[in-house]
Amino acid sequence: MKDYTQYKRIIKFMSSAAIVAMEAGIYGFVWVTYYNRILEFPFWRRGNWLMIAVYAVLLIFFEQMYGGFKVGFYKKWNVIYSQILALVIVNVITYLQIALIDKRFHSLTLMGGILVTEIMVAVIWAFAFQFIYSRLFPRRHMLLVYGERPIFHLMQKISTREDKYQICNIIHYEEGVDEIMRLADQYDAIIIGDIPAHERNQLLKRCFGQGIRTYTVPKISDIINRSSDDLNLFDTPLLLSRNEDLKIEQLFAKRMMDVVCSFLGLLISSPFFLIIAFLIKATDRGPVFYKQIRLTRNGKEFEIYKFRTMIQDAEKDGHARLASEHDDRILPVGRFLRATRLDELPQLINVLKGEMSMVGPRPERPELAAEIEKELPEFPYRLKVKAGLTGYAQIYGKYNTTAYDKLKLDLTYIRNYSFFLDLKLMIMTPKIMLMKESTEGVIDEDPRLQQQQEAAAARMDIKVKDKNRNVI
Repeated sequence: MKDYTQYKRIIKFMSSAAIVAMEAGIYGFVWVTYYNRILEFPFWRRGNWLMIAVYAVLLIFFEQMYGGFKVGFYKKWNVIYSQILALVIVNVITYLQIALIDKRFHSLTLMGGILVTEIMVAVIWAFAFQFIYSRLFPRRHMLLVYGERPIFHLMQKISTREDKYQICNIIHYEEGVDEIMRLADQYDAIIIGDIPAHERNQLLKRCFGQGIRTYTVPKISDIINRSSDDLNLFDTPLLLSRNEDLKIEQLFAKRMMDVVCSFLGLLISSPFFLIIAFLIKATDRGPVFYKQIRLTRNGKEFEIYKFRTMIQDAEKDGHARLASEHDDRILPVGRFLRATRLDELPQLINVLKGEMSMVGPRPERPELAAEIEKELPEFPYRLKVKAGLTGYAQIYGKYNTTAYDKLKLDLTYIRNYSFFLDLKLMIMTPKIMLMKESTEGVIDEDPRLQQQQEAAAARMDIKVKDKNRNVI
């Protein structure tokens, strides 16, 4: 089969250009044939092109931001959801733009018709291009190199994208680099798991030399090094890692953003506060708000505010326990609030008070943080900035993402902080609010699942020893 990998970027660009052209074309047709004709001061040639161009630029910005172009990277329905969200936002902005130009509000029917038509086109495009993409770029058959850490969590994540990846074999790093490289030639790529640095570096260099694609699970030191500066003062390249806190101007800009956004957020969401408070009170007549001690910058403790989503005295035994996927302590209205993350709205008060930031690591409970630190001493590194209402780990992770992976995501944010990164994460937050996979609880432990995993491990070890290429 012919390899189209070298054309992947061109094909993706053409696909993205096609969907933007179709969506902008739908709006452009309505603008020219209707809106521009009813304006008190209609536009002419270049003016019409300008209005369509502004619409297209907004589409590109929001669809790029939410991942609406990432067919083949995201799941098909994730791409469709991203397209719909971008289209809704762009059409709302455009409707207000037209209202300002004509100094009056028009009927929502026509703009709603534009939106529905564009969504239909986007759905057809996503299905069609996903089909084409899967034919041009079939899933990669991969070899997984693992170490002492459990690999089931990693394998479970990879298995959710069977359309892109398939783990066909696994091998322990102690089998030796030469044996791993001999097997690697049979596959499209290898995944280097959390193995010792010496063996990992050997594998990376050998794969680089032989042109073998690698997917590497980064270590904490990799996250720190990746954001270091290159120094060329000497004939030996150096990496400079300053390891400083945010600069004074960054802290000032971040605080100004927090004050403005939290104040506007409280003002806009005040009707939701009243509705949610009524629903919680009507459920069991208990308190509306739930207060809890959490950690913020430099390990400082503060009292966080949330809408109560669980029964009263949910932890009356005194033990901190994360909510599981089918937790019977969660109220009916609480499930909706958790799924949409509306239970976190009162944290805007914490942001306004200066205890939290709009963007930052998730505020953790002291007792849970202490337990995590026993296994992960580096966990306090995430407290170099204030805890946040949203954040890098909240956007790119899930509620049940492991503490080790959350730490790496939080460090990625801290090491790459900028004012514009905060803006990007805030714009991306609406996308994850309604995505179930981002709000999943901790999976309930099931002894049968553990037995299945142990049996699978035994089968895989046999396959490695026998050097068979059977699909797991």
